Amino acid sequence: NDPDLLACIVPKGYVAVDGTSLTVCDVYEKSFTLMLIEHTQKCVVLPQRAIGDEVNLEVDVIAKYARRSVGDFDALTKRVEE
Repeated sequence: NDPDLLACIVPKGYVAVDGTSLTVCDVYEKSFTLMLIEHTQKCVVLPQRAIGDEVNLEVDVIAKYARRSVGDFDALTKRVEE
């Protein structure tokens, strides 16, 4: 439940869940949804997880770079304003 990680997840973006890269459907304040087609459900471990189980999440590297760039810009702006 990492708010910084969730900030990098966007609709139609990608997130890897337990090593499987999936497309994000919707993003909410504290969660997001994925859609798994039948073939994917048969080939990955995610459908075996229960709600509340811990999983490994990895966000799209471009989202990480964008977040870092915005953070760097905000920090620089604050320094200039001071």
